[in-house]
Amino acid sequence: MKTSSGSKLDFGRVALLLVLLGAGWYFWDSPALWPLKLLVVMMHESGHALATLLTGGAVDRITLAANESGACLSRLPSGMMAQVAVYSAGYVGSALAGAFLLLATFRFRLRRLVLGAACLWLAVMGVLYAGDGFTLAFCMGTALVLGLAAKFLPDSGVDMLNLFLAAFTALYVAFDLRSDLWHGTVSSASDAALLAHLTPVPSWAWAALWSFVSLAVLGLFARWSLRAAPPENMGYGPQRLGRIR
Repeated sequence: MKTSSGSKLDFGRVALLLVLLGAGWYFWDSPALWPLKLLVVMMHESGHALATLLTGGAVDRITLAANESGACLSRLPSGMMAQVAVYSAGYVGSALAGAFLLLATFRFRLRRLVLGAACLWLAVMGVLYAGDGFTLAFCMGTALVLGLAAKFLPDSGVDMLNLFLAAFTALYVAFDLRSDLWHGTVSSASDAALLAHLTPVPSWAWAALWSFVSLAVLGLFARWSLRAAPPENMGYGPQRLGRIR
């Protein structure tokens, strides 16, 4: 199979990604996956926080709870478009995090740097914005685990961990959109409901937009990331130039 640019997909990576997605789906309710769910919730709340800061607002605190809920308490900017960006940044931010994790690991071979960046992100968010002891403990504990993994795991182990984190993030985003936005009545405290009050657009339309954007981003980055690396003898690797005598 080839992409539009002519690069072949790496079927080994594709198969591994599908296996990890299936494993995450099958073991979704396992307590072993609870820390990963909280990690994605932290990605979601970090998306709100980053959008708040970029649009001129201020972040007071972020809290996580054992029931996998989270909150980003912020002083929002006054403009409507800025507030739309902040409210939308949670789900889209989670999708972007998983997409860039996949891309940085397999397209740019930044496997250890990816885990190191995740470690730094959690530590900074915990120190600056953790609103309670549970959130601080989760951020610092997870940062320590990811830092140790980046230092001591072999390259193949780091690749596997990053791919699983990316696959699980994508799966969680899909489940989150389904459960929070499409099943039943949308909660009055959800991001979609807040946007529906802020704009004339109904919550289901925001749900449709977020679903499309999130899945499109994940699909595009996954396709780019899962291409096979170009062979060195096809002009992509280092070579000696000049006339042969």
